[in-house]
Amino acid sequence: MLLRVVHRTGYEYAGTASHSFNEARMTPRQTLHQQVLHTKVDIAPAAWTNTYTDYWGTTVTQFEVYEPHQQLMVTATSTVDVQRPPVDGHGLSWDALRSAEVFDDLSEYLLQTPSVEPPADLRALIAEIAGSSATPGECARQVVDLVHHEIRYVTGSTGVHTRAAEAWAGRSGVCQDMSNLTIGCLRSVGIPACYVSGYLLPAREPEVGKAYKGESHAWIRWWDGEWVGMDPTNAVRPGPRHVEVGRGREYGDVPPLRGIYTGTRSSAMFVEVELTALR
Repeated sequence: MLLRVVHRTGYEYAGTASHSFNEARMTPRQTLHQQVLHTKVDIAPAAWTNTYTDYWGTTVTQFEVYEPHQQLMVTATSTVDVQRPPVDGHGLSWDALRSAEVFDDLSEYLLQTPSVEPPADLRALIAEIAGSSATPGECARQVVDLVHHEIRYVTGSTGVHTRAAEAWAGRSGVCQDMSNLTIGCLRSVGIPACYVSGYLLPAREPEVGKAYKGESHAWIRWWDGEWVGMDPTNAVRPGPRHVEVGRGREYGDVPPLRGIYTGTRSSAMFVEVELTALR
């Protein structure tokens, strides 16, 4: 599917910011199954910029605004051809997954952090699921189903600093929370898991040329001899409607925009995403 993505975000400051420094992770990732045909990041006010690829392979636009400003606007426009086939994995056994080789290669995706670690009651439940699952892949699919059915998608019920355990306690959250929670559950039974950020075209059968209102989206990947993707929010595999931007251990590795500023006490973030199927 050929998609155009327009992602506008930034900050409205309570007063005048005299100086700000930011990082944007809003450039789609170039992969075997996702070809980035065009991409650009525009910043207003005009800023000094530097682009680099971070440790996790995500493109980062680093920029600094020196002039006084009351609003910061970042607009990322990309054209992406997504031809993502379903991946089933290799059906690794539990013994193979727990090998020293897998741990050495993927230990970063096995470590718990406060953002993703599930509470004790959920860890016990996941341990039961793992104990009755013939393979890690079977366990992973059941965990995704559990999170999808137990967590209600409620816009605004959580924030970027909400921990997975808090989302579980409230049984509500957004894609970020469901992904963080799924990752923590998988890691709790020794399955390496990775956070993926990007976009999702909401229409399953989109009208060509029509712009659809979207949002930043998140899903996960787990290791089964190869990375296997799953979208816990929608209980689907990532497909041609999913545009990948970044990968990391958790949301904190791939926020679309973050930074610091001086000169005023507070700010409010705004976000607008449009996705258009071009063919």
